[in-house]
Amino acid sequence: MSSISLASQDTVLFSSSDESPSHRSQPWPRKFEIPLFSFGIRLLLEAGNQAYHSEGTLLNNPKVTSGVLEELAEKIFEYTAYPTGIQVLNVVEALIEKYPCLKEPGSFNGMYGWQQRIKYKMGNYRAKVRGLKIACPELEVNKKTTSSPKGIRRPKKAEVNYLPPLPLGQTKETMDEERVDLLTEVKKTNNDKIISEKMEKTFPYRRLEVVSQMPAVPDVMERWPALFSQSQVKEEFKRITTIQLDRTFLSKMDLYTPKLLTVFKTKGGTAGTKIKSVLESLSQKQIDSHDAVIRCLIPFLGESTEELIKDYQDVSKDVIEQDLKDNVIKILVLGSAAEGAPPTDVIIVIDGTEVLGGCKTLANACMLLMGFVYSLNLSYPPKLKYTFEVFQKLLLELDDLKVSPKVDSLRRKLLH
Repeated sequence: MSSISLASQDTVLFSSSDESPSHRSQPWPRKFEIPLFSFGIRLLLEAGNQAYHSEGTLLNNPKVTSGVLEELAEKIFEYTAYPTGIQVLNVVEALIEKYPCLKEPGSFNGMYGWQQRIKYKMGNYRAKVRGLKIACPELEVNKKTTSSPKGIRRPKKAEVNYLPPLPLGQTKETMDEERVDLLTEVKKTNNDKIISEKMEKTFPYRRLEVVSQMPAVPDVMERWPALFSQSQVKEEFKRITTIQLDRTFLSKMDLYTPKLLTVFKTKGGTAGTKIKSVLESLSQKQIDSHDAVIRCLIPFLGESTEELIKDYQDVSKDVIEQDLKDNVIKILVLGSAAEGAPPTDVIIVIDGTEVLGGCKTLANACMLLMGFVYSLNLSYPPKLKYTFEVFQKLLLELDDLKVSPKVDSLRRKLLH
């Protein structure tokens, strides 16, 4: 691929106008589509496929290998600068399916050599992009961290726009002016449209700040107060993943709830006892079915409900504020002692700070919490790793090509 092609940044997935900021618009595909190779390479591949199907002959042509790798690297980069091992395998599987003549003897399924070549090629491709002096924050942020004990900063939860470039013609200084304007706009009423436009425009600048500086939650709240509303949590999640947060999460909850409740009833032991108590509350219509699923899911996965949820009944605000200080990630469910009454409030707490109240239901709070995890670039709580894996990979279907054995077992039960 020529440097002109690279420098144009005129790919299918990117836009560089002020009206449409230059970030990716599609997530990694369910099935990777092999790009259209150059005419000469296509002729050689078609001839190779004919020989393979008629005589079982494999194609070994350095020119073809080089041309294929160049085009694959460009296509992969449209989705991510740092493909995971499973994504690379996804590419190779699609390549061998379309061009079986490219199989290699002596390697696992004829694909191992291609996996290694693509990984190496992506490293070269990233170096080429850096050499062209194209603004690419997701590469720039790693210039000084490649030898760091913390490793390279890259997407870990299927973020499509982990670190997008600033809109064409914009600088950090002009973006900060927009941020300051936002501080004024959030104080006005009936101003959602302007706030959304400015939040969209400043997204790359905000994302660079969150990922590279890793500011404390109170600092983010001070600089970007608009982010801490339900509407903007959802919008920020969409900017990062291209996925509609509420529509995806809650529709999957609707789809899986009947099956999940059936699966939960089969659980025995201590976890089964806790689940039975929740299901009894559900049968007596004391809690919402989605909330019951969340409360059953956590012990079903062998984790502690108390690590995520804390219930309060008729307690003072002072007691709650005191408890806030010790919580890294927590959902507080406030209610009265009246049986069957909905919560009076559901609050999300991150790093001892109340980031959002008025979530109405536990399930809604879990959905919005996932929005904060992405928008603030947070890690999942280690003691709730399976619960959050279900949220991400089963309910949001992000990076679900590879799941842990425990979550895969649950997924198989749901699809059975």
